[in-house]
Amino acid sequence: MAYGWMGRYLEVDLSTGRVGYKELSEELLTHYLGGRGLGVRLVAERGPGIQPFSPDNPLVFAVGPLTATPAPTAGRFSLVSRSPLTGTIFDANSGGRFGVQLKRCGVDALVITGKAPQPVYLSITDRGAEIKEANHLWGEGVKETTDTIVEAEGEEASVACIGPAGENASLMAAVMNDTHRACARGGLGAVMGSKRLKAVVARGTIPVRVADRERLDFVIRESRRWIKANPVTSRGLPFFGTAILVNLINELGAFPALNFQRSNFEGAENISGENLTENILLRRKACWGCPIGCARVTEAGGMRGEGPEYESIWALGAQCGIDNLETVAKANYLCNQVGLDTISTGSTVGCAMEARQRGYWPEGPIFGDGEDLLRLIREIAQVDGRGRELAEGSRRFAQRRGAPELAMEVKGLELPAYDPRGLQGQGLGFATSNRGGCHLRAYLVAPEILGIPKMVDRFSTRDKPGLTIFYQNINAAVDSLVFCRFLQFSLSDDYFARMLSAVTGKAFRSQDLHLVGERVWNLERSFNLACGISGEEDTLPRRLLEEEVKEGPARGRVVYLEKMLPLYYRARGWSLEGVPTKEKVKDLNLPTFKG
Repeated sequence: MAYGWMGRYLEVDLSTGRVGYKELSEELLTHYLGGRGLGVRLVAERGPGIQPFSPDNPLVFAVGPLTATPAPTAGRFSLVSRSPLTGTIFDANSGGRFGVQLKRCGVDALVITGKAPQPVYLSITDRGAEIKEANHLWGEGVKETTDTIVEAEGEEASVACIGPAGENASLMAAVMNDTHRACARGGLGAVMGSKRLKAVVARGTIPVRVADRERLDFVIRESRRWIKANPVTSRGLPFFGTAILVNLINELGAFPALNFQRSNFEGAENISGENLTENILLRRKACWGCPIGCARVTEAGGMRGEGPEYESIWALGAQCGIDNLETVAKANYLCNQVGLDTISTGSTVGCAMEARQRGYWPEGPIFGDGEDLLRLIREIAQVDGRGRELAEGSRRFAQRRGAPELAMEVKGLELPAYDPRGLQGQGLGFATSNRGGCHLRAYLVAPEILGIPKMVDRFSTRDKPGLTIFYQNINAAVDSLVFCRFLQFSLSDDYFARMLSAVTGKAFRSQDLHLVGERVWNLERSFNLACGISGEEDTLPRRLLEEEVKEGPARGRVVYLEKMLPLYYRARGWSLEGVPTKEKVKDLNLPTFKG
């Protein structure tokens, strides 16, 4: 067993019941680290021809070399597969403590293929994996499933499971862990459901070896001082959670409302982090090993749970024209219980509301109708009634209704809570994201809004291609370690490299992390191209490219994508069609695909 890494992964075939360990080479681990990078590499090895709901489509749970060490926020894991919503290679990651328990089972990854003959759950321990019958859990919600398995497996067990949405193959289904945490985006819960896999439970005791504990402790002490010195990680997120962004983004004219028909929301104050803290907050909470503690435990409408987070508040609130915090919180709790991605769910319902507004769906929901939102969440999870159409996401719904321009998505993945007409770099990040409409691939919100590490002109297209690439690469590396994105508000790349070096005993510099990130990014791109997802998908909804913002700070603006995209391709070392050159593939030592 190496330092930091466990040096192996566990492979489970649900069709045959075969379980076995496979070694991971030192070269593979240093080139891809873990988490997102390792998961993408393991999926890519199977080839891009496998369809999302095929039993052969691998579902990979992957941890990083720093997972379960004392490094801050080092409790996360990544879930990687081919998405049924987008068709792209897709990773989602989550906090909680599941990643820690999986790593302590002595593996860097768990690779699941096949399809069980009946509902099952998978129990992982130090000794390997056992497939157990789960007929009694099929149809149960996330909380009931988690509680039942923990009672059977022990309090130390951590559970990742699906709810009814995953069982019924909703393309927006999430995989929930530790009841309230989520690998939410891309419909990976539906992949899990297609395998008749209700849950994965991990309970491990194997410690993670650290090469230089004294050096690691020193870097951690320095890191924690920076975390405390930064106002976002020391005060903003701990006191108000991610919802602190609601009022700020709204005031800057980048908070979409009514399916992006507006770039600000009149009722934003009612659903803000300040209002949440004053009226429904019970206490704050932190994921394993996190010194920031941005999670909220709340109570609203006789229900209790975690959240809602900033993105969920927007999707279930402003996007749907709802400014009642209690309704938004109840919708968030319900999504968690049935196992749905709040962003895609709220955004798809918002799309349906505009379809009703414009006469494309007479029986559809109306903007501002919170009770109908709650009904639709249940129908989407059951893939029943009106939810049968909506369960496939906004792109398919809008196309079926003859109004594709109403779907606010990129590559089939619904856009999150930032109107890019007020954030040019973020717009380029949306368009070029390998997994579709995601804010976290580049997260240009940091320099364009928060001034981290320094403020840039959010309306300018100048230098945005290079800045976008910089953030996409380092974020891919951080997702492979696996760290929380919020840690990047406080720490420079050098701190991540120093912690990695101390844990593994191998010399890593910040530029090495950028190279890892570039390798992961280009591998994802090459995989997608082989799946038929070309550079023509590197675009934005027509509304954001052609319809000027009517009022507020971003008034008169659209996203000037045509100015940035060719420069982005050139800086990436790609062709004008967005294809990595042979030289780039060779330089990064990437596998090649046919297609």
